[in-house]
Amino acid sequence: MLLKICVAMLAFAANSVLCRLALADQQIDPMSFSLIRVCSGAAVLWVLYRFSTHKAKIEWNIKNGFFPALYIVAFSLAYLHIDAGVGALLLFGTVQLSMVAYGLYHGEKINLRCGLGLAIALLGMLILLLPGASAPHLGYATMMVLSGMGWAMYSIAGKNMHNPLASSLANFILAIPFVLLVYLAFFTQAFIKPQGVILAVLSGGLASSGAYVLWYAIVKQIDRVTASSVQLSVPCLAILGGALFIGEALSFRIIISAVIVLVGIALVISASSNRTNLNKSDLIGSERP
Repeated sequence: MLLKICVAMLAFAANSVLCRLALADQQIDPMSFSLIRVCSGAAVLWVLYRFSTHKAKIEWNIKNGFFPALYIVAFSLAYLHIDAGVGALLLFGTVQLSMVAYGLYHGEKINLRCGLGLAIALLGMLILLLPGASAPHLGYATMMVLSGMGWAMYSIAGKNMHNPLASSLANFILAIPFVLLVYLAFFTQAFIKPQGVILAVLSGGLASSGAYVLWYAIVKQIDRVTASSVQLSVPCLAILGGALFIGEALSFRIIISAVIVLVGIALVISASSNRTNLNKSDLIGSERP
């Protein structure tokens, strides 16, 4: 199980590094990268589904196709001018905060520790975005936040998916028309080099589709708090990968922001864990004669 979790987290972080590497070296434009990524992801998922021993019924939901398309397109656009680690930090922070906000909107109660964690995480993201030499471009940072919201909505929708492989296949196929429309809108700016195609295929076929199926299989065997906790490693891995493979600088601002955001999210996860344990205790107590 530990090995599977490590592989999934490395794959999630690799998406940031692969995309940034392709765009920073001008091996491909962002929309071509997005289209190849989603198509290769769908192709790999179809092969996995074709040769699976248990073929679950494929359920089509256009909304669940739009969410990954939003995530993929905004993700690629953002990485035109944002470092891999910074992008992963913004993405991860937005996903976690969006999912908490969704829960609050639908009636979930927030305790002091959770509220403090949210405030700290938001402070870390604000520090990252404050004007300065090492601050990411606000427009591209906004695109990454939008990407994170797409991923969060897809994750929320994923709670109702009965079979990870069949659902992921349907969602990737449905995402293709949305990505294709955006690609056609930017067609005049498209350019593709062999290395860019390889990086996009690796991102879609391995780091996206294969990793998503693996991750959805893992989360069925671990609790939600553990699943959230292990994802804390993704921004750190992306920051390290960006420094090692792309030569991105590790500024003091990035390090401080990462620490603050991750501490804040850790508090939110801890608060959720305590609330879950308390609810279980209440349930056990109510069942006693």
